[in-house]
Amino acid sequence: MRFLDSLRRLDAYPKIDNEFSIRTVCGAALTLISTIVIVTLVIGEINAYLSPNVSEELFVDTTRGHKLKINLDFTIPRISCDYVSLDAQDSTGEQHLHIEHNIYKRRLDLLGNQIEEPKKEDIQASTKRISSTEAPVTTTTKPACGSCYGAEKNASQCCNTCQEVIDAYRERKWNPNVEDFEQCKNGNDGSVEGKAFSEGCHIYGTMEVNRVEGRFHIAPGKSFSINHIHVHDVQPYSSGRFNTTHKINTLSFGEQFGFGTTRPLDGLMVEATEGAMMFQYYIKIVPTMFVPLNGPTLYTNQFSVTKHQKSVTAMSGETGMPGIFVNYELSPLMVKFTEKRNSLGHFATNVCAIIGGIFTVAGIIDSLLFTSIHVIKRKIELGKAS
Repeated sequence: MRFLDSLRRLDAYPKIDNEFSIRTVCGAALTLISTIVIVTLVIGEINAYLSPNVSEELFVDTTRGHKLKINLDFTIPRISCDYVSLDAQDSTGEQHLHIEHNIYKRRLDLLGNQIEEPKKEDIQASTKRISSTEAPVTTTTKPACGSCYGAEKNASQCCNTCQEVIDAYRERKWNPNVEDFEQCKNGNDGSVEGKAFSEGCHIYGTMEVNRVEGRFHIAPGKSFSINHIHVHDVQPYSSGRFNTTHKINTLSFGEQFGFGTTRPLDGLMVEATEGAMMFQYYIKIVPTMFVPLNGPTLYTNQFSVTKHQKSVTAMSGETGMPGIFVNYELSPLMVKFTEKRNSLGHFATNVCAIIGGIFTVAGIIDSLLFTSIHVIKRKIELGKAS
């Protein structure tokens, strides 16, 4: 009994008989409010405990062998698919080799409605033009030989189509006037040129390139190379007639995940305020690694972007060609996101802090209210209340 009496003296929570306790309406209201607040905060703490904690690290990128996956989805509402080209190049200006891609073009009308099913695009099909030192290819199977209007290299060269006449003029570095060419009037190539501005184009898909600095662009005209120089031929139209208004539905490098800025350009609509506008996007790619609690490690990329646009008409004095040009470079640093489970001890500490803190604060408020009300009542009883 003496031991129990000694142990009883250690009780930090002395009890008061019910006949000495007073229950008030203010105390009941504070109890209800405190209970609601405690339940709300504890539920939030449980959700935070069950949700993984993500830590972020930054270190030098030493990974090797990963390809760069480019996901793109562009809409060009004022240029036909037959007259717009997508090309990918490395930092030296040469086309990427061994590109794995699934790039499709979908023809649209001027209202944005689909005209026909999408067709796969060959982004490596770059036409090689005949240089001035090479002998022209003659055709003996065709009975008729069209005139090149003075641009032929020899008497045996024929220009039977509008494009052949234009090519001959371009090789001579002459400016062709298609209105003077019979081949351009008879409709041989009119199916392409006639709808160049009466349709739109939806270009979308993915391509995987070597993990090096590079660029890709969407520009009007047929692309080809002369002496390893990449050129777009916008004939028979002047470049100033091309409206390069565009919408970036999606542009990302790698897989999508729930952290960082992997798609800052999604949904961007850019209007060309005048003809022959050149839009440039300079992108800084930051390699990113995501290590989830369960599942394989995900390698992706975040990026920041700087935009620039200019008019490249003859009147502006600026060099360049109309189109959408995306230049990207990779950062030598990598960001690593790692999912971790929250500590059970941290969760228990937070729950105890919530319950104890709210009850303590509510008790202080209840004591202040009870004392204030009691003092006011005493003054009223003594007639001292003013």
